[in-house]
This record gives sequence, C-alpha cells and structure tokens, in this order.
Amino acid sequence: MTELGLRNDVYRRPLATALDRLGLGEGWRCVDVGAGGGDVTVALAEMVGHGGRVYAVDCDPSTRDDVARAAAPHSQVIALTQAGEDVLLPEAVDLAFCRFLLMHVLEPVVVLRRMGQITRAGGWVVAQEPITSAGRIDGEAFSMPEARHPDVGALLPALVIHAGLEIVDAWAEAPAGAGSGPVRDYLTALTDVDPGDEPVVLPPLVTVVARKPEAPQS
Repeated sequence: MTELGLRNDVYRRPLATALDRLGLGEGWRCVDVGAGGGDVTVALAEMVGHGGRVYAVDCDPSTRDDVARAAAPHSQVIALTQAGEDVLLPEAVDLAFCRFLLMHVLEPVVVLRRMGQITRAGGWVVAQEPITSAGRIDGEAFSMPEARHPDVGALLPALVIHAGLEIVDAWAEAPAGAGSGPVRDYLTALTDVDPGDEPVVLPPLVTVVARKPEAPQS
C-alpha cells in the first residue's frame, strides 16, 4: 500500500488505494482539480518525482499562495487559478483527480467531462466524493446545507458514465471513531462541532477510478 504523507487526513487510505490501483509513479503528469491547501497536490508530487508534473487548480486565487507554501520543495508543482468547469492545461495529463469538489460545483457532470477532456486517451480520472447524510454523530445524521450536492457520492458512478468515462473500479469507505483521535479532530475542523466522546461515523467517501477511452483506430 502506498504511504502518503497525509497523516491528519482520515480519508487518506482510499486515496492511497486508488493511486495503487493506477500504478502512479515517476514521470506522470497529473492535475489536482479543487486543490485547496495543496495536501493532495504535494502527495502526488512526491510520487511523480522531479521528472513528472502536477498542476494544482482551484477557483480561489488565495489558493495559489497556499499551494506555493505547501509545495515549496517541489518544483514540479504548478498552481493555476481556474474553475473546474474551465480547466485548461498546456498538456494532456495522465491523471485528473478531484476530491470534495463536485459537492460544491453547479454541474458535477460538466466538471467530470472537462477532466476527461484534459486527460490523454487511455489516461485516468479519479473522483472522490461523500454521501454526507450517511454520516452519523451518536446515531444522528449529518447535515451540510452549504453544499450544493451534499450526497453527490451516491450519484458519482452514474455521473462518471454520463461524462463519457469508463469505470474501472469503485468503492466507499467511512472512517469511524469515538473519543479523542483523528476522526474527532477531523470532524471538529470540518464543522466547528466537537462531538466529545460520542461515537462518530464520518460520511462514506465514494471513490471512482475511471479511464478515458482510447482513441478509435482510423
């Protein structure tokens, strides 16, 4: 199993599983769409090495500074301020990745289709999105009213197919815990609600590993 440097990220295991499934390694070209603070961008950069390249794309201009700080040792990281629907890169990538992005955009399938367009034929698109209402705090369901599509994970396989991509693998994982520990810390950071010692089941994260179809033979 790939070891990622995302020690405080309770969802790092499904990401590592997906990257293992792809065989991601030296020299790959990747894009992290909705890069946020750049944690996943840095993890990808460490795997592709200096011979690879990772584009960190986010619609928030302040993210460029966050990614620059996080990725300072990695010259192969290029930060861009673009919306997911409009991503434009100077080259086709081997992997287009997003996580916790589609739940916030206006049209998730449009973003997935664009991710496919910027990927080389036969390349990979990986998306990870939650089913928020399936999470529980002491048995009570989660609520995330500020997200446009809080349960988009439940629709993710269908959206990937509608975007013209071929599903290779798909699964869901839900970290759980009670009392002090990474699950409690993650929930508190995400919602500003400290569950104390109550049992927590975080929202299942649905991972879809897909390929862009090979170009037809002429």
